[in-house]
Order: sequence, then C-alpha cells, then structure tokens
Amino acid sequence: MHGSTTIRTELRTATDETLDDALEHADPMALRGWLYQLTGDEEVAAIPVAPFHAGVAEAMGLADRRDAALLRAKAAAFLRSYRDAGAGDLPIGPPERLRRSMSLAAGQEVPESELELWLEELALDPWARSLRWPEEPPAERLAGFSVLVIGAGLGGLNAAVQLERAGIPFTVVEKNPGVGGTWHENRYPGARVDTPSRAYTHLYGLGYEYAGPFCEQAENEKYFNWVADTFDLRGDIAFDTEVVSAEWDEPGACWVVRVRDPEGERTLRPRAVISAVGFLSRPNVPELPGAERFTGPAFHTARWPADLDLTGKRVAVIGSGCTSYQMVPELADLAGHVELYQRTPQWVFDRPGYRSRYPGQVAWLDRNLPWYPHFLRFRTSWLTGPHVQSRAFDVDPEWTDPLSRSAMNARIREGRLEFMRRKLGSRPDLLERMLPPHPPMSARPVAVDSGYGIYDALLRDDVTLVTEGIAGLTERGIETVDGEEHPADVVVYATGFRANDFLWPMEIRGRDGRSLADLWAEDGARAWVGTMLPGFPNLFLLYGPNTNPFSLGVVTFSEITTRFALERIAELVLGDRRSVAVTPEAYRRYNRELDEREALRTWSDPRADNYYRNAHGRSASNCPFEGTEIWERLRHPDPTDLEVR
Repeated sequence: MHGSTTIRTELRTATDETLDDALEHADPMALRGWLYQLTGDEEVAAIPVAPFHAGVAEAMGLADRRDAALLRAKAAAFLRSYRDAGAGDLPIGPPERLRRSMSLAAGQEVPESELELWLEELALDPWARSLRWPEEPPAERLAGFSVLVIGAGLGGLNAAVQLERAGIPFTVVEKNPGVGGTWHENRYPGARVDTPSRAYTHLYGLGYEYAGPFCEQAENEKYFNWVADTFDLRGDIAFDTEVVSAEWDEPGACWVVRVRDPEGERTLRPRAVISAVGFLSRPNVPELPGAERFTGPAFHTARWPADLDLTGKRVAVIGSGCTSYQMVPELADLAGHVELYQRTPQWVFDRPGYRSRYPGQVAWLDRNLPWYPHFLRFRTSWLTGPHVQSRAFDVDPEWTDPLSRSAMNARIREGRLEFMRRKLGSRPDLLERMLPPHPPMSARPVAVDSGYGIYDALLRDDVTLVTEGIAGLTERGIETVDGEEHPADVVVYATGFRANDFLWPMEIRGRDGRSLADLWAEDGARAWVGTMLPGFPNLFLLYGPNTNPFSLGVVTFSEITTRFALERIAELVLGDRRSVAVTPEAYRRYNRELDEREALRTWSDPRADNYYRNAHGRSASNCPFEGTEIWERLRHPDPTDLEVR
C-alpha cells in the first residue's frame, strides 16, 4: 500500500478548535473504520452498533449516539499528533487489518469472498479497475485494433479513460455538443441524483470535491467535464455525432458503423464497439389529442429551454414519476401556478439534507484527514450494496399480506405512510390521492428532502393536483376527461424515457445480418450479464439490459463492465484473435437464472405500471442479481461461456 504523500499545509496551521469543529461533521461509522485502520485501537473496535433505518432499508450504526463523541475525541487527538509531527506522509497501516477496518465502518463483517470487490470500492488504488496487461502487447497488433465508444456520459468517459490508459486506439462519438450524457440533457429545475454522490464518481474521482450529499444537475455535469479535462479526452470525442447503424463484417472482423454529424454521414470500421448510450436517454413523449393546437411552449423535461422564464406563468406538468416529484417543488418557487397531472402516485422516501449543500467543514475533512475519504466512500457504497439496500427489494414467497411483499416491505410501507400522514394529515383528500396502489419498491422509489418536497409543494395555494385523466390539449391548456379545461401557459412532459428500447434508434446487425430487433423479438431486450449478445461479436454494452442496479451503484457496474470489455479486447490483441462473443447457450442459461431471480424482486409485482416492466410484463432494465454476483461473473467469467474466433 502506498502512503499518503501529500504534506497538508492547511492542517499544519489548523487550530484545535478548527479540528474539533470539522470533526463534528464527520460520519461516525467511517471514522470508526478509519481510526482502527490507522491506530489498531481496540476500544474503537469495541464500540457497539445496532440497526437503524437508512433510506429504503436498514443498516448498522452506532448503538449509542454518545459514542460518536468518543470517536471524534480520539480522531481529534490523532489529528493533533499528526499535525504537530508535520502532517506529512502517513501510511495506510497494515494491509491485513483492512478487512476488519472496513467491517467496523460497515457495522457488519465484510465476507472474505467479497474482499477484493470492497477493497476496490475503498479506492486505495484509483486504477484498481483498469486493464492490467498480462504481457506487453505487440505494437503492430495494438495499433491495428481500434475501438469505437458510443456516448460520452458516465460510462463512455470512463471507457475512454481506461482505453487511453491501456494504450488501445479509440474514438468516442457523442450525439450532444458536450459531455455528461443525461446530466448534459436534463436541466429541469430540481434535477439531481438520487444515488449518494460519493458513490456516483469513479474510483479515480475520489479526490473530487463534492458540493453536497446528492448533487444537483450542474454539479454532476461539472464532474463529467472534470473527467474530460483531467484526462484530456476532448480531442478523442466527436461531438454532435450520432450512430445511425452498425453491421458486423465477418471477413473483415470489424464493425461497419455509419455515423451522422453536421457535415453528413461517414463510415467507421472499428474492431470493437463499446456502447455507453444509457437507457434513460431517449425521451418518451405521449401522443395526446390536440397537442399541435396548444399555442404555448410544450416540451419534455430532457429538452428544457435554456431561456425559459416562468415568472407569473401557469405551468402544467404531465407525469408523476421521479422527475415530476423532483421538479414540482422547485417550479412552485419559479412559476405563478403549477398543476401536476398525476395518473399514479409513487412512494416517497425522505432523506435529510437531500437538497442541501455540504458545509465547508466536510470538504475540509476530505482534504485534511488522510484516508478518511476512502472509508467514507466505502461506507457509502456499502449502504447501497447487497447487505443493506438490496434487501429492501426482496420478495418473501410465503408472505400473505396483500399490501406488501415481505416483513421488511411492510415496515417500509408503514414508514412511508407515517411520513405521508406527517406531511398531509391536514388534507385527507390529498392523503387519499397520494396513496400508491402498489407495494413500496415495486416502482422506482422517489427520494425527496425531509424538509421540503412534493408533499409540501402540494399544500401550497399555488400548486394543484389533478388526478382526472387527460382528454387532450386545447389552444389554451389541457382538457380532462370530465370536460373541464385547465388553462396553462406552459406544458411540461415529465413522462420519462423509452427505457425499454435499448440502443434505439440505432440499427444493429450482427453475424449473417441478424438484427438486434430479431434477437429481442420474443420478450424484449436481454443480454449476458448485461453486456454481451450472441451473434454480435466484439460488442460490449455498458448499461445494457438488466443492469439498472439496486445492489451497488451504476458507476460500480459501469467500471466492472468496462474492465471486462477491455480484458476481452486484450485477449484478442495478445492472442491475435478476430472476435469474441457470448455463446447462445450461455446467453439463454443466464437469462433463465435472471427470470427466476426477478420473480423474487419487488418490481415483479404486476400492480406497478412503469418502465420497470416492458410490454411483455418483465423487466428489461433492472438487475435482480446482487452487485457482488455481477462482479464475480465479470471478474472471473467461465471461458466456456465465450466463443473466441
């Protein structure tokens, strides 16, 4: 393990009062693991823990809050000593201690079988998920193997970073004029991530300064611009360039890819294609009668006009998913009046500080506590993983309560009802109309700020909830099925994306001209471990079918899928092979397992109607496997699952 070689001049001049004040903002469980790793203090290890409610599930935290003061006192004493010694190089401590230290930060034991994964999440090595060539690749073979990356968002930028680091020639094509993917496109008021931001950056982004616990759109886009600039990627990205089609050329062992840019169409012939297009990238706009008659601005949330002024305007918001619930409270502060047109209410999960920014002390801790950000990142990832968050999506086949799917699901439901009553108790009419008809976790759980969210907005005089169906649009507004016309100056479609139309509208053809549409004709999009398709060689999907994770985050999935792709590319280069694809048998076997596991996940409940379920009644988006299982399958793939030519 490398030491922390930065000399912290800021810490060297910090007063005891500054240390104490900053440590008041430290996470006690992260401090617990951090202190033990650096000191081996058994008194720290002996501090008891107990279950507590964390987001959508239950996690382990300090059993007695007073022990947080003990941890802070010990941390302050350690920091004073470190400061007084010059605040220089500080080794991480014995590697053999790390598993126990992480277990103390988690509040439960890190399984030995998962240790490599969690050490990666600790990010002591920012390049732990990079390609490590087993031998030096022949220069002429490497130069002749080009990769096309489609998309410059979360996954595509990381693929570019890793390809550059591995020395593999590549080009990125991006349909937008800038990087960031969904965070470049979605600029509606209130847009922010619902994954903790510390788990929404790459391993090499650990030192990036976070603006808040759940960063808003501008901060997320800023991070992706930081990645592009830090690793000098812009020269490798063709902006305003969209893939029209891709067809596998068997004799040439390459893909023939037609792309369109402002100059017209051209053809690329990469040896491999990495698709990082995401599945929440193509807006879903409903075809409402009379839409063309409406005289005011009407647009999807992903196409928010940059110069839109809502002062004094009546704004109609159509849709009641995550986007709508995030946006309406913010719109209420900008517009004259907001009407929310809701078909189905969703379960809302309050998160303290969801809309807040970090106080300065948090960034001070990140800069001045060597190795502490690593333990805080690990703790954050653990809370999103299989031992905590994932259990909230489990179905108990023996459970008989018609309103819930397990004992935990019942507790979650009661907690959500309690929150609703606390917010809407004075309005029984709203309470009734905001009660979802499906169990919690069967549709996307919506994160809101504990202090001000959708429920608070609905109590305002300038916000109206409309639950009657929409008959169509008129010149001046929206007509509901009861015949009433609701005046509106602006119509906003918060109607989500074509989430189940993976890779649409690109036309993809593999071996023998077989189309992707043909492969997926039976029951929608599928893949092998979310990334490979039979008959489509040298094609790797980074956010493919059934990779929307509820056990570990989307960044972790993207990183491990990218490493898998680069390792397969390296095998082709080193072995002078032409192609690699998953076998049809492995593809079918994996998807049989996937279907069996999906039946035990809450989103299989038929009462929920949303993008979690496609037209065939199954999820093409969500991953029913634990993130640890996906990591294992991609880290140690069965060679017989892959066909190499």
